[in-house]
Amino acid sequence: MEPRPIQEPEAVAAAGMEYVCIPVGHSRGDDATLAKVRGVIQSCAGKRKLFYHCASGNRTAAALLPYLILDEGLEEEDAVNAAMRIGLRSAELMEWALEYTRANQKP
Repeated sequence: MEPRPIQEPEAVAAAGMEYVCIPVGHSRGDDATLAKVRGVIQSCAGKRKLFYHCASGNRTAAALLPYLILDEGLEEEDAVNAAMRIGLRSAELMEWALEYTRANQKP
C-alpha cells in the first residue's frame, strides 16, 4: 500500500539478496505475522545481513520487539526504548507485539 520508487523484488534480486515480504499493517495483526518476522530475523542472525524496513519505521520497530526480547534477551523497557528510537509510534502495535512476546516467553 506504500508508494515504492523502485521495484523492490527485482532490485533486491539484482543485488544478490533474497527478497521476503511480510506485510505488517497499521493496526494489530495476527500473531502469525509476528512469528514470521521473528523467524526470518532468527534465520539471518549471525549468518547474513538483513535489510528490514517500512516507510516510517513504526511497523518495523513494533514487529522487531519479540525478537529483541525473546531472542536477544533485552528487558521489555530496553526493547521498547530501542523500538522507539527506530520509529515505533503506535501504542496499538506496541501492545500487540508485547502481548505476543509475553505469551511466548519461556517460564
